[in-house]
Amino acid sequence: MHYTEYFRRIRLRWRKYTLSEHLYGFWLSRKFTRSGYVVVSGGRPLPRVIQKGGQILVGNCQLYSGVRLEVGPMATLIIGNGTYLNRNTLIVCEDRVEIGENCKIAWDVIIMDTDQHAISKSIPMINKPVYIGDNVWIGCRSIILKGVKIGDGAVIAAGSVVTKSIPPGSIYGGSPAKLLAQKEEYTDVKTLLFT
Repeated sequence: MHYTEYFRRIRLRWRKYTLSEHLYGFWLSRKFTRSGYVVVSGGRPLPRVIQKGGQILVGNCQLYSGVRLEVGPMATLIIGNGTYLNRNTLIVCEDRVEIGENCKIAWDVIIMDTDQHAISKSIPMINKPVYIGDNVWIGCRSIILKGVKIGDGAVIAAGSVVTKSIPPGSIYGGSPAKLLAQKEEYTDVKTLLFT
């Protein structure tokens, strides 16, 4: 990136967000393994990070009040550039959670890659990674469960429970989430071959 473009972006950020949003972001970023430019918006309660020894890698992003990130001992949480997590979003990461660039995650969303406990003595706790592609929109009060992969450009309707992987450019909703529509720009056969 050219230096002029870099400084132009910095000027835009300083105009868009208040000094306190920048300071809260700077204060919060010390809890991350690596971070870009983080902004914290929405007042109190401030986002909370429960770091149990894993890695948290965050790009240039925005976190709103009440966001909670829980990362287990050997886990990795990745949040891409341009992504924001709205109020009261909860991410529980015991294995791996990857959120791509420019994702819009609404309030009260839960993303979990774990059961958090064994169901019984014969059924142990299971952790499976969650992958969310670039430019994904997740509506309020949606739940993304372990082992799910959401393709680029997908949209998850509010109140959905996502239990299975979703192809790029798809619009899913309901509990469990089902295909509602397909974006025209993603009807290419190659993008539908999603596994």
